[in-house]
Amino acid sequence: MPLLKDAMPLMKGPQPPPQVPLPWILPSLFAAFNVVLLVVFSALFFAFPCRWLAQNGEWAFPIVTGPLFVLTFFSLVSLNFSDPGILHQGSAEQGPMMVHVVWVNHRAFRLQWCQKCCFHRPPRTYHCPWCNICVEDFDHHCKWVNNCIGHRNFRFFMLLVLSLCLYLSAVLVTCLIFLVRTTHLPFSTDKVIAVAVAVPAAGFLVPLLLLLLIQALSVSAAERSCEGKCRYLHGYNPFDQGCASNWYLTICAPLGPKYMAEAVRLQRVVGSDWVPMPSLHSPTCPFALEPPAPLGLHRKGLRGHFVQLSSISGFTDGASRAQRRKQLLKMTQWQ
Repeated sequence: MPLLKDAMPLMKGPQPPPQVPLPWILPSLFAAFNVVLLVVFSALFFAFPCRWLAQNGEWAFPIVTGPLFVLTFFSLVSLNFSDPGILHQGSAEQGPMMVHVVWVNHRAFRLQWCQKCCFHRPPRTYHCPWCNICVEDFDHHCKWVNNCIGHRNFRFFMLLVLSLCLYLSAVLVTCLIFLVRTTHLPFSTDKVIAVAVAVPAAGFLVPLLLLLLIQALSVSAAERSCEGKCRYLHGYNPFDQGCASNWYLTICAPLGPKYMAEAVRLQRVVGSDWVPMPSLHSPTCPFALEPPAPLGLHRKGLRGHFVQLSSISGFTDGASRAQRRKQLLKMTQWQ
């Protein structure tokens, strides 16, 4: 009876359409709320304390704070809809059993396989669990804008933090000057709005200044927020090209082509100039008779760092998982 039951085809009855989860609603609403908060906050500031100062001949305050608001609003909206450097998917010929090793300034990196995007991630490329994408030169996921910060929008992020610091500082100074100039006047709505604007401005300004300092130090040392200093042995960072070069590569260097096509082929054949790696196949494996084709990164990436990649494919030998892991670790150890 059980055999007959297993041999019978399974008949599926009508099922209701599955409900698609919408995990993006709350983060998107939070990002939209931040934009609305900035607009309302600025509207109260320009309508009450800044207006009073302008009516009394203090035109310098709206002239300074106005462009700063426009710059802040532009950078915030641009960062919300910017491309952080999405790598959608890899070559169809790639597989999780292939090993790719890339060399950056005499340091070896074994490319990690992304199970969700199905390709080998280049160095400093990580899969964001909130956005479910792989981002080139990933720094962190910013929940305030509901977007990842990576290779293509890191300069927008720095512009946003800098413009926010300047704008909040100008707003705080303007409100304090307004309160000092109106000490002899009776209590009014303008004073209430000035205090209501100055308190949150001061509260946001302190952590933003700290964030700006941390990011400036990270850019100067070519570090990323998602990486620790213990990642690089002996204090040597292979991505560090000097303070001036790091700032140029981060802020001013061309971003290169966007990876927004149907498939992203990160690897291509580059010829015989490649790093030879020992074969991981057994002598009886038919795939080990001819060496694997050398591969290289499709373009000059990693913010200006030249890389060289080699591949070893087909883990079809009888080695155990522990032995293969030891071989990979030996192959990718620091020189």
